[in-house]
Amino acid sequence: MSSHLTSPSLSPSLYIGLMSGTSMDGIDGVLASFSDGGRIATLAAASLSFPDALRNEFMALQAPGDNEIHREALAANALARLYAQCVASLLENAGLAAGDIAAIGAHGQTIRHQPGLGYTRQASNPALLAELAGIDVIADFRSRDIAAGGQGAPLVPAFHQAVFADPARPRVVANIGGIANISILDPQSNAVIGFDTGPGNVLMDLWIMRHRGQRYDDGGAWAAGGQSSAPLLRTLMEEPYLSLPPPKSTGRDLFHADWLAARLSGFEHLAPADVQATLARYTAITLAEAIHRHAPAADAVYICGGGAANRHLMDLTGDALAACGQAATVQATDALGIAAQHVEALAFAWLAHRFCDRVSGNLPAVTGASGLRVLGALYPA
Repeated sequence: MSSHLTSPSLSPSLYIGLMSGTSMDGIDGVLASFSDGGRIATLAAASLSFPDALRNEFMALQAPGDNEIHREALAANALARLYAQCVASLLENAGLAAGDIAAIGAHGQTIRHQPGLGYTRQASNPALLAELAGIDVIADFRSRDIAAGGQGAPLVPAFHQAVFADPARPRVVANIGGIANISILDPQSNAVIGFDTGPGNVLMDLWIMRHRGQRYDDGGAWAAGGQSSAPLLRTLMEEPYLSLPPPKSTGRDLFHADWLAARLSGFEHLAPADVQATLARYTAITLAEAIHRHAPAADAVYICGGGAANRHLMDLTGDALAACGQAATVQATDALGIAAQHVEALAFAWLAHRFCDRVSGNLPAVTGASGLRVLGALYPA
């Protein structure tokens, strides 16, 4: 796989990107090569699932709790060890050694995101990861943008622009993880538009775990077997975040179990599968309406993240776009040469590469920062 990048690289170099997203299902890692001509190639990929105990702890850390500083530190150490395992797998798969890698870009696990209060918190121990992997680690990508008055998120639109933009036609790239975000890539515009549209898989994952003990709705099969409730959907659509103008970002700080419970009050008669069907339609409609509002001319939407594996959700998104009067194909980013599961991890390899070249990684038009900033902090091996 190769895709064109607008990278300033002066010589071929190898970077690893590690991502554990809002869905908290595990770690995706890629090992990528950046070359003189501004090209990137994925040399290896690996994924690790979170042990139940670690996933449950990260879930619990989303809200204030007893002894949370201590618990977060231990969870961060456990995550660093899993990151190191993922790095080892990538090196083995590619037949390379630690000394061959310029740096690791490690996002960490978001447990709080409060840009309005001037902070975001990604649990991680990059010093431990550098020690275990024997490779320089670049981490804490979001804080510098927030310090400059930005949201610190989403950061992936800059990468989407670099690898997915078409010089002749507008495209939309939608990342559907726990939260859904879009990047509007319009060759006629001087600025990329990107923001979090609302929930991605977070509410569906929560609901299926509660009722079926499963981490996610495989292919959207459970939702597809239910009947969406129009009254519940109207209640969900009243969420004020949806009408806020960009730049904006959100997360589990807003879309969590208590948020859902409050909106389900009065709908106790609905079968669990019907609630799941409504939640799937909610994600699809909020995504489609955001696309139609900000990119009505786009006739192609490319999905990455875990949502790309949810065929039912992909179909619902296409239907929701059509209901808005927008004729657009909806397909995974695999069609553009990058596997949907690898896009975010590759983005953090790219951000680590830019940090090492001291090149900005944010887009002020997306995050609201006061200017371009080099993102990340170095933890030398």
